[in-house]
Amino acid sequence: MIITVTPNPSLDRTFDVDVLAVGEVTRAHGTHVHAGGKGINVSRALARHGIPTRAVLPVGGADGAELVELLGGLGVAARAVPVRGATRSNVAVVDARGVTTKVNAAGPTLDDDEAAALVAAVERELDVAGTAGSWLVLAGSVPRGAGADLYPRLVAAAAARGIPVAVDASGKALDATVQAGGTALLKPNLDELCDVLRASLTTVGDIVAGARSVLARGHDSALVSLGADGALLVTATRSWWAGGSPIVPRSTVGAGDCTLAGFLATDGEPIERLRAAVAWGRAAVGLPGSAIPGPDDLDLAAVQVVAEPDPALEPVDLFRTAPAGLA
Repeated sequence: MIITVTPNPSLDRTFDVDVLAVGEVTRAHGTHVHAGGKGINVSRALARHGIPTRAVLPVGGADGAELVELLGGLGVAARAVPVRGATRSNVAVVDARGVTTKVNAAGPTLDDDEAAALVAAVERELDVAGTAGSWLVLAGSVPRGAGADLYPRLVAAAAARGIPVAVDASGKALDATVQAGGTALLKPNLDELCDVLRASLTTVGDIVAGARSVLARGHDSALVSLGADGALLVTATRSWWAGGSPIVPRSTVGAGDCTLAGFLATDGEPIERLRAAVAWGRAAVGLPGSAIPGPDDLDLAAVQVVAEPDPALEPVDLFRTAPAGLA
């Protein structure tokens, strides 16, 4: 069972436009409404592939009720924790080039009782899940009032039960998680890794060294998203890169979440987990809005994997210099 926690979920509305002109009226030729939030997207992707998952999330107001209803329609089992504040709505505008502009609302403020109820709900799910094949995924921003230590508290709760934890966060939530240690997988994108290190990481060697400096604080591995340039998987002693030929994106909403879902959904060696992760992410950017790819959308053969990539290269050069026919 893969349990996801989305502390600050949203109802995501995506508008497809030809050109986004700031300060002018723009007509949308397509609209999409999805249950949103990073952990929710991970659960949506897993459920689409028939992998058992449960989503834990605080919800409030009409948008919160619609969010839970949407999840049920997608076959995602949800443990909803009632809160007094209204669940936020996020807006994404995608133009004809595939460029996505996002406006994310702040979301509700949780009081102490609501934050405690969220932690208790996660602990109950962990107790039921057991350790065989289970993961806890903590993803997205932490709502006001929940405390910067929310993720470290949940990491400790999972560790006490022998369940590995993956964290996909940014800002203060990522900083607190990195400092506390204890995760099996951190999934920052390159900008987030640079932010947590307060450094600029230009080459593959820089990124690998930066990731390892984070792992040294008590984490097992890092899956670093490089956007269109693929992803790097880094452990204390090994590194791998995976990517493919350039594709024209339709929407980048949820692509990183699908990348994480693909990694967690795949058994076997790191090389195969990384290949699947990148294939899931690439499939997601080819779909509109925050649509989730299914099994028929994946193209594992299009993903190349390189062990110990050249540290002198920049990410943009990795696919161009990868030997043809690599596994």
